[in-house]
Amino acid sequence: MPNLIDTISIAKDALNETKSVKEKIISGKSLVAKYFDVAIEKLIEYTPKLILALLVLIIGLWIIKRIARLADKAMLSRDLEVSLRTFLRSLISIGLKIILIITVAGMIGIGTTSFVTILGAAGLAVGLALQGSLSNFAGGVLILIFKPFKVGDVIEAQSQTGEVKEIQIFNTILLTADHKTVILANGPLSNGTIVNTTRYGSLRIDVAITVGSDNNLPMIKELIKKVLSENAKILPLPQPGIYFGRVIDGSVTINIKPFCKPSDTSSLSSELYHDIKAIFDTNNILPPIPTHKVISK
Repeated sequence: MPNLIDTISIAKDALNETKSVKEKIISGKSLVAKYFDVAIEKLIEYTPKLILALLVLIIGLWIIKRIARLADKAMLSRDLEVSLRTFLRSLISIGLKIILIITVAGMIGIGTTSFVTILGAAGLAVGLALQGSLSNFAGGVLILIFKPFKVGDVIEAQSQTGEVKEIQIFNTILLTADHKTVILANGPLSNGTIVNTTRYGSLRIDVAITVGSDNNLPMIKELIKKVLSENAKILPLPQPGIYFGRVIDGSVTINIKPFCKPSDTSSLSSELYHDIKAIFDTNNILPPIPTHKVISK
């Protein structure tokens, strides 16, 4: 009899446990169904946004590629350096792609405020850390775009004079007349005064000579014209000038101003002094005679 009672008790417990498991299964099914319904609802809600964001991404990438090509053509028409064209094209493309990605992320509901804030703070920190380098970079870009000088020109800048051998993004390299290499930072160079002595392909030199006031000045002028006409380094245009100065203490200063190629300035000055001295000696042109006044008390 006791065994029968125990058996009945065990059966009741098993039945209760079965009911509990059944209730849990039913509850789990309803929870899964609830989550499934929520997922379907969210999918229906976000599918148009995802499709629109995908379309914006595809069209945006195509537009960015077109903009980069147009920018490259514009820079090519301005005859910019290849290295600068490549850099600016990459900079434009990367910048527009970052803006596009942030826009697409905002369209699908991703918060972009924190990302933009972090990106701005990082950019500010990098800008402050590289302030000097960025200044030189900006100067290099301005020089390559506006071209105040080009490779091969002779310039005077930052108390230095030399031929431009290379224009880099951050520096400009000069070679001086005594073959010293000078590296100028593009930041101060672009903001300072630049004297380009070879931009127009000709330079004027000034040669000053002094003769006695007793000489035949018209004849002296003709002799100088002859010397100038026989020198092949003197350019016909602009025409050279010959100017007489004031008569002081029995002497007259004659200023000769011919034009020549920039590379001939030093040699031409030496040749003119030599040739004028030789033709004056041949034609008995007298030098000025110093005069002294003696005042006795």
